[in-house]
Amino acid sequence: MAILVTGAAGFIGYHVCKTLLACGEEVVGIDNINDYYDVRLKEARLSRLQNQNGFSFHRVDISDLEALKSIADGLGDVNRVIHLAAQAGVRYSIENPFAYVQANLVGQMAILEFCRHQPNFEHLVYASSSSVYGGNTKLPFSVYDRTDTPVSLYAATKKADELMSHCYGHLYGFPQTGLRFFTVYGPWGRPDMAMYIFCKAISEGRPIPVFNNGDMKRDFTYIDDIVSGVIASLDNPPKVENGNSPCRLYNIGNHRSEPLMRMIELIEGALGKKAEIDFQPMQPGDVKESFADIDAITADLGYAPTTPIDIGVPKFVDWFKSYEGV
Repeated sequence: MAILVTGAAGFIGYHVCKTLLACGEEVVGIDNINDYYDVRLKEARLSRLQNQNGFSFHRVDISDLEALKSIADGLGDVNRVIHLAAQAGVRYSIENPFAYVQANLVGQMAILEFCRHQPNFEHLVYASSSSVYGGNTKLPFSVYDRTDTPVSLYAATKKADELMSHCYGHLYGFPQTGLRFFTVYGPWGRPDMAMYIFCKAISEGRPIPVFNNGDMKRDFTYIDDIVSGVIASLDNPPKVENGNSPCRLYNIGNHRSEPLMRMIELIEGALGKKAEIDFQPMQPGDVKESFADIDAITADLGYAPTTPIDIGVPKFVDWFKSYEGV
């Protein structure tokens, strides 16, 4: 049976689809190709997938339940879904909050309804975010920590997604795994992310904005490590035990909290050019530090990230230079 992947033209979705296809799976990708960032990057990712056997694509908005149902009608049963489509970005959620309500809340509900009506449905794996930890100060962030102090609407919608999924697991009993991603980067990454923004500005001789005067740390996680965690999760659905809902949550990070200035140094080295830094105060909705406790996913699935930023950042920069023609 086919695996349905939402957000197939997105950064993580593209890499997940590529890996599934390499494993011989049949993949049905959906994406609405919105213009939150340059659609040419999305189309370039998609074109690489459409050249591979076993891949089909539908341009569909995930919040359109009837459109999702029509896709299933043409396919037959879909027994596994990887739901990665979302309106991303912390700062943009302040400017355009309703985009997050539509994509992240209505979209999640549509996917849940879609899954519960599929015969013999096996597993929904969906994207959450490290942003749900919000104002937490205890590090590293554990999946057992409270997550009721979001500091951005984006984070609030992702927490709401987790709650809706738990409710549907309780009511309808189908397995679900939510994955809290930590600062994902790598080739084909999003141009609204800091690493891409910094590379482009430095290569063009423009200053880079560095918030909180550079006193920031992130658990930077290379895309290959993220994909390995997504696939391992898909292949190992949670089971109903002691009457509990078959739902679980995992952090997927690199289990290292790296200084932002160290990441900038690695970009400078890979580009062979120094950055002009414009230090700025902390931005609304942002957090000073992220750090993933990955004990749960490591114990259950053997997840073990292998790519430190010293290796991953130069790989990203190499792709960036090729893609941008630098």
